[in-house]
Amino acid sequence: MRFADTDPLNRSRFPIDEWALVENEFGLEDMGRTETLFAVGNGYLGLRGNVEEGRDGHMHGTFINGFHETWPIRHAEEAFGFARVGQTIVNAPDAKIIRLYVDDEPLVITEAEILAYERRLDFRTGALSRSIEWRTPSGKRVLITSRRMTSFTDRHLGVIDYEVELLDADAAVTISSQILNRQDGRDEYRSGVTETPGAFDPRKAETFTERVLQPRIKRAHGGRFLLGYQCTNSGMTIAVGAEHTITTEAPFTESASIDDDLAKQIYRIHAQRGMPIRLTKTMSYHTARKVPARELADRCDRTLDRAKEVGVEEIFAHQRAWLDDYWTRSDVEIEGEPELQQATRWNLFQLAQATARTDGGGVAAKGVSGSGYGGHYFWDSEIYVMPFLNYTAPIVARNVMRFRQRMLDFARARALELNQRGALFPWRTINGLESSAYYAAGTAQYHIDADISYALCQYIAATGDEDFLARGAIDILVETARMWEDLGFWRSNADDVFHIHGVTGPDEYTTVVNDNLYTNVMARSNLAAAASAVDNLQVLDPLAYHRLVDRLGITPAEVASWRRAAAHMHIPFDQKLGVHPQDSAFLEKELWDLEHTPENRRPLLLHYHPLVIYRFQVLKQADVVLALFLQGDRFTTDEKLADFEYYDPLTTGDSTLSAVVQSIIAAEVGYHELALRYFRSALFVDLADLHHNAADGVHVASTGGVWSALVSGFGGFRDHNGKFTFDPRLPDGWERLTFRLTIRGTRIRVTLTVDRITFTVEAGEPDAEVQLSVRGEEVRVSATAPVSVALDGQGPRRVGVPTMRDVAGTRRADGTLLTASIPTLSIDVDDEDAASVYG
Repeated sequence: MRFADTDPLNRSRFPIDEWALVENEFGLEDMGRTETLFAVGNGYLGLRGNVEEGRDGHMHGTFINGFHETWPIRHAEEAFGFARVGQTIVNAPDAKIIRLYVDDEPLVITEAEILAYERRLDFRTGALSRSIEWRTPSGKRVLITSRRMTSFTDRHLGVIDYEVELLDADAAVTISSQILNRQDGRDEYRSGVTETPGAFDPRKAETFTERVLQPRIKRAHGGRFLLGYQCTNSGMTIAVGAEHTITTEAPFTESASIDDDLAKQIYRIHAQRGMPIRLTKTMSYHTARKVPARELADRCDRTLDRAKEVGVEEIFAHQRAWLDDYWTRSDVEIEGEPELQQATRWNLFQLAQATARTDGGGVAAKGVSGSGYGGHYFWDSEIYVMPFLNYTAPIVARNVMRFRQRMLDFARARALELNQRGALFPWRTINGLESSAYYAAGTAQYHIDADISYALCQYIAATGDEDFLARGAIDILVETARMWEDLGFWRSNADDVFHIHGVTGPDEYTTVVNDNLYTNVMARSNLAAAASAVDNLQVLDPLAYHRLVDRLGITPAEVASWRRAAAHMHIPFDQKLGVHPQDSAFLEKELWDLEHTPENRRPLLLHYHPLVIYRFQVLKQADVVLALFLQGDRFTTDEKLADFEYYDPLTTGDSTLSAVVQSIIAAEVGYHELALRYFRSALFVDLADLHHNAADGVHVASTGGVWSALVSGFGGFRDHNGKFTFDPRLPDGWERLTFRLTIRGTRIRVTLTVDRITFTVEAGEPDAEVQLSVRGEEVRVSATAPVSVALDGQGPRRVGVPTMRDVAGTRRADGTLLTASIPTLSIDVDDEDAASVYG
């Protein structure tokens, strides 16, 4: 695990500002990271934080959620049911480019003499601004300021405001505003600061070898350009438009050119000292699965027309108003911790940028900030992002669930392909088809069915939107329950027991196992929830129930069989060690000695063959511990403590999904210092590039997990089956933690201090009442007055941290000793370290 025990940022370069990420020194060595950190997006359209001048860069990127190309997956050895169609997000035509020349000298930021520099991503205005004072080779000083945004109120719209002012002399200024198809076209100015080819890394996107975007339309008129394309294989279409308005008192001329992959609007200005030149560039992107590019170009025209009518200042004002409302619903305040406050708001802002305007699309693992993981959707959104959406942005949450609902037919077909009834959702996908070529750590993760069902049930509990179920979302619960009942089987000893074999849990360092605890626990919840939902629908909406029966052929006997399978689900437990085995064979393996594994051999997946890793007790990410959080009402306090102490030393944290869950359970069981360490590691995973791949895009699931770590970890909030409870764990030294939850239309501000927790209604129906529980004490919260509950401390406080020495040296049920070691032939370590065995 990469811990961030102290402030990991260079504060002379990135000063603390609780409402912005500020950079006051340009860095060449980490351009990839800062391009991600300063990206702007709205869930549909994302612009990486590349410099406007568009030359040097790690990865110039413009991404549209769901806009992808397909390609045939060629397996070295074929087998029936392997994924056949790969999908990769396309780098959309880049309209960010504004090249600047002064006396014919180009501004190349990596080479220029920069006298002053500041870049600011403002969380309240939603704008990325930059100010540069440049001294040209001839000694003239030039001030360049810019603002950039993607609109939260019009998801197809982006704006760049670019201003140039000569400070001490007149000069000839040329501004070349461009749209460049970077996916296929050639940037003749790119000077070569590119991503260095490196070793295999499955976290990166695939690269294309053939042309992706086929030209379909190009149009230029009066400072407006339009380019349209169709993807070669997927058939998806895109149109991008840009309109220009220049404002200056200096004389100028303009010209334009356009071809298939490059459009230019060029201004030549006789610039004078102290006379600003302002170029406003509005950009529009539209995509579709089947609509012709020509029609999309017409849509771009309409978007640009609206923007022109409204005006750029009003567009920025709308952005500020949208974010004012967002922070009213979503802000989390950490009093007295400014560095943590800044990082928290950066993470929460990234959630807005990844989800706000998905509008029926999914939430990709990198949002629209980069090409990592090929732009795919995983279980990340349901387990790590949906809790935030369910309790702060229910409309967005509903849209994400509708996206999964529309994928159901593909999921049914995939289940049949794997010889199962019901539906099996793809492990990774963009278009609904399974795109995971490595089935052991992909398709075998059947738990995604239960994850989606869990998120759906949480959404219903949080919002009370039973109508959403009645209108068809209940089909998700029914079809996933059918899959689990068909996948599992009964085995009789003294009692009938339901088992699930041949699956992979969240921990991808252990694959294709029997009775994975997380899978069984979540499948049990899925089966029970489906049965309850069908029974409730029959009572509450008989017409919808009859439609469901007609649509899916459900019978009372089938519903009863789901309930029985849930009741008899096998939940493995080892009496000798006193822990829940991660799977039926997990405890038979030896331990991987993580404490003595060199950092240069981490993450393990980049340095060891999967078969080597699979032979050890070692975790990529929390597995059993995640089950303890999501299904916490099904485990005792003692079980949670024992499981956490066993599995925490075995967890590498090679996945950014892990730290937040470890923080939540560490806080619950009393390892308060460790909980804070894990929280800080999640908080800075991208800001400090702790996993060395922030250049590929924001870890969106981790940003969602940060919210959960604050609200569920330190705030102690749980929502088991519609019962909302609190058992806080405020870290030592924190003065106050404040967050908001919207529960069934009522927004509640929760304020936690060392000795009490207070609930205040901020919005909702005047007569609405929300029932909560604080450490077993029932609380009814309404708009009449705040409710305050005194706290006797912040839960147990345990000294130290669980270590491998606590695990190794114990004996299994058969009397054999658990030992720890490292596969020594693959790495260069001392013989003493490699042979380390704790006794």
